[in-house]
Amino acid sequence: MMKLPLIAAFAAMLALSACGGGSDDSPALPAVSSPAALTRTDNVVGTGAEAVAGKTATVAYTLWLYSSTASDFKGTRQESGEFAFTLGSRETITGFDQGVTGMKVGGKRTILIPSALGYGSAGRGPIPPNSGLVFEVTLNKVG
Repeated sequence: MMKLPLIAAFAAMLALSACGGGSDDSPALPAVSSPAALTRTDNVVGTGAEAVAGKTATVAYTLWLYSSTASDFKGTRQESGEFAFTLGSRETITGFDQGVTGMKVGGKRTILIPSALGYGSAGRGPIPPNSGLVFEVTLNKVG
């Protein structure tokens, strides 16, 4: 006889959890999309030292979420700044490391990074899970 109240309580909990509990004031998340493969496009080919594994690259960058519906694939702008890292040392996401490798100082490159070579299914901070990324990078120094 105790089964009926348990079933009724479970059904009530399911109904309440499905309704969402009122208004949703959280901002809408951007649509998530990702390129199929890592793509590097040189906008300006540099003439200085080459960025190779083991060397420290200093870059200026701007990051956008990848958008398959934008003509330049640049969705929501996330950040920009300067960053120095040692190539091949796993100090940054794999797609960024691979995207900068081979650039020469003075070069400017657009890098499209699939989610698997970015922040993957976990995402990070404002980067939603499974998001592709677009970086515009200028290589300022190799040391």
